[in-house]
Amino acid sequence: MKARIMAVMLATAAAFSVAPLPAPAQAAVLRISPNGTDIATLDPHRAVSTTDQSVVAWIFNGLVRFKPGSAESADLEPDLAERWEASDDKKAWTFHLRRNVKFHGDWGELTADDVAFSLKRAASRDTSTFAASLANMLSVEALDSHTVKVTLREPDASFLNLVSNYRGGYIVSRKAVEALGNRFATSPVGTGPFSFVEHITQQRVKLAANKAYFRGEPKIDGIDYRFIPSDSSRELAYSSGELDIFYAKREQKWVDQARRRGNVVVDIFRPGEYRTLHINRTVAPLDDLRVRQALAHAIDTAQIERFVGIDVGPRGCSVVPDGYLGSDCSYGAYTFDPAKAAALLKEAGHPNGVTIRATTSNISAHLPAMEIIQAQLAKVGIKLELNVVDHPTYHDQIRKNASALVFYGAARFPVADTYLSEFYASKSAVGKPTAVANFSHCAVADAEIDAARHEPDQAKQIALWHEAQRKIHEDVCAVPINDILQVWGRSSKVDYGYPLKGALNLSLPITEVTTLAER
Repeated sequence: MKARIMAVMLATAAAFSVAPLPAPAQAAVLRISPNGTDIATLDPHRAVSTTDQSVVAWIFNGLVRFKPGSAESADLEPDLAERWEASDDKKAWTFHLRRNVKFHGDWGELTADDVAFSLKRAASRDTSTFAASLANMLSVEALDSHTVKVTLREPDASFLNLVSNYRGGYIVSRKAVEALGNRFATSPVGTGPFSFVEHITQQRVKLAANKAYFRGEPKIDGIDYRFIPSDSSRELAYSSGELDIFYAKREQKWVDQARRRGNVVVDIFRPGEYRTLHINRTVAPLDDLRVRQALAHAIDTAQIERFVGIDVGPRGCSVVPDGYLGSDCSYGAYTFDPAKAAALLKEAGHPNGVTIRATTSNISAHLPAMEIIQAQLAKVGIKLELNVVDHPTYHDQIRKNASALVFYGAARFPVADTYLSEFYASKSAVGKPTAVANFSHCAVADAEIDAARHEPDQAKQIALWHEAQRKIHEDVCAVPINDILQVWGRSSKVDYGYPLKGALNLSLPITEVTTLAER
């Protein structure tokens, strides 16, 4: 009997000794790779590159935010401010902050003092790369611990855009900035869903979930942001299971192949880099409206769209990109009409055609499109002589009026004023003390552009932007070509938690609702 009991005890002990222990839960860390080689800074008021801005967007908040998955001003919603009021003349804006919002680490609770400090810091050229966008701010004052008043020099019906979760709109901890000094750029402190852990030069940035995030604890444990600059290497890392999300090739061929393979979800979203052919109206024969009209009617943007790909490179219509607040395509794109183009050239006194000289970049985003345009213009008698140079030289020359045509792609804040002021206001023309990038030397819509900037009624402001676009269209200051949208690939195990249609930072708004299924 004792022997039997002993046998049972030994068997039981043996069963317990071999029973597998439950495996520790694997951390749900999202592995993402952009196309950059490293970050330059994580100071939100200095971060310019897309590689930097992606990380900054996960760490910081603005007073208001673009609804996740959208890059349209119409979708702005409360962020650190739970509500706000604007005076009738849109010169005074009062923001009421959420309570009990904590900064990462031990830096305390967000107060109006932090907000006032942040906006003043963002408006100073000594501490911000984006000071110019906030130059209209006259004063910022904390009315109490959770109320901030901003007074503007001139009315601005679109001021909310400037205090959104983008560039100069991010809110920092005053205590952290003052205590850390220059180290704040490498040890950022925000209120966002993820907090900074470490940066390994040219390898990765690690972030951890902010368990005290005011919208709720994130559903993933962190982000591993890895630097793999090669397109093929990023895709290989994804295929071998080392990445969950990666910056993909912005080519229709790649998109189609990836969709056929079925091992990656392809995300294509706005804003893109809007590509426009700017016409230098100060040089002959382009100083003649009829020649500019002929050039516009000779360009077949549908052919360029087919070449780039309709998903990746949809053709343009207005000089302001589609989706920007105030964009207006009611005047329609220039019709492709070679016969009309030839007739206009003849009417302008050029029955045998004209020769136009232009400088273009040798990069793949520029040269193929310019070669297509060159072939199209040749069919109506416009000989386009291309001076092909490296990209830095191209940027240097186009800012010295060395080109009659400038093919230029850009992504800007999605409000019509940013495009109109930079590319179509005469004070921004190349060669002027106030120059920005107006390669067209356009001067036909200055009154509307200036009036819209200081119009307190947004409906009237938008109407002024529409009128400016009509005048620019009729004067043929530029020919809209096409957009090049953002293209990313991800695993089906990743769910952003929202439909992705746009992301202002040209990256992915990973939020507290983003999930990663077990690998």
